[in-house]
Amino acid sequence: MRRAKITVIGAGNVGATCAHWAAAKELGDIVLLDIVDGMPQGKGLDLRQASPIERFDSNIVGTNSYDDTAGSDVVIITSGIARKPGMSRDDLMSTNMKIVRSVTEEAMKVSPDAVYVLVSNPLDAMVQTAWKASGLPTNKIVGQAGILDTARYRAFISMELNCSVEDITAVLMGGHGDDMVPLPRYTSIGGIPVTELIPQDRLDAIVERTRKGGGEIVSLLKTGSAYYAPAAASVQMAEAIIKDKRRILPCAAYCDQEYGVGGYFVGVPCMLGKNGVEKVIELKLNDDERKLFQASVEHVKELVGWVEKNWQ
Repeated sequence: MRRAKITVIGAGNVGATCAHWAAAKELGDIVLLDIVDGMPQGKGLDLRQASPIERFDSNIVGTNSYDDTAGSDVVIITSGIARKPGMSRDDLMSTNMKIVRSVTEEAMKVSPDAVYVLVSNPLDAMVQTAWKASGLPTNKIVGQAGILDTARYRAFISMELNCSVEDITAVLMGGHGDDMVPLPRYTSIGGIPVTELIPQDRLDAIVERTRKGGGEIVSLLKTGSAYYAPAAASVQMAEAIIKDKRRILPCAAYCDQEYGVGGYFVGVPCMLGKNGVEKVIELKLNDDERKLFQASVEHVKELVGWVEKNWQ
């Protein structure tokens, strides 16, 4: 049986770590692509040389040519400038829109049947950019955001309760970062509602820290942004697609009638399988949750409006 082929576009910290996680899971053969000569080749070779130690048999190639990415099953796009201290996600818009549009168009020439996973920020607008550039059906384009935000949320809950992260389940919706919509009603630890274990004021603080999770790391690193968790989240999505696991995961998926969104990519729980987004899961939101979600959707619409206005 043919091994799956995964292309990671952008060999910076996030992209290289995606390749690392994917190789460790033996999800398939991996192509690491970047415009910088020698950088993807060096990282790819270094990772390949780790295979005898970690015992994975993935073939890993670093390249500057899209020809080497031909026939990919999943393409993970991490390209774009990194968020810097004091920089909002919106500030990234102009440069990253051009980058994401270009790499999507090039990748599509040789991998028109792949499922595309977007990681570049501002995430919700970049997913829309890739969709517009690719011409693909909406199910074949999906953004990584909710898994990362949910992972941060679960990690902070684990730190608060000093319990295993394995027993924590949670759902977050809406835009990435500041616009995320927490759903404590759908958060539990070993089946116990989180509100039974954490006082409301502490839970509110955890939610706020989750919202600012990316910025906290940026301020600590000073010269970069998060990459371990974003890469792990992206590879979890790739695994669900490649293995047709049909996992229910929070992702930036296209919603039209769903939640009354009206044709935008927003963070919702969805089922991921071999066709990409197999289904959007519609939760019953209470009034407060619905207001927060709608506010998040409105911000996504503003970002997408900027993309549409500046598309040439």
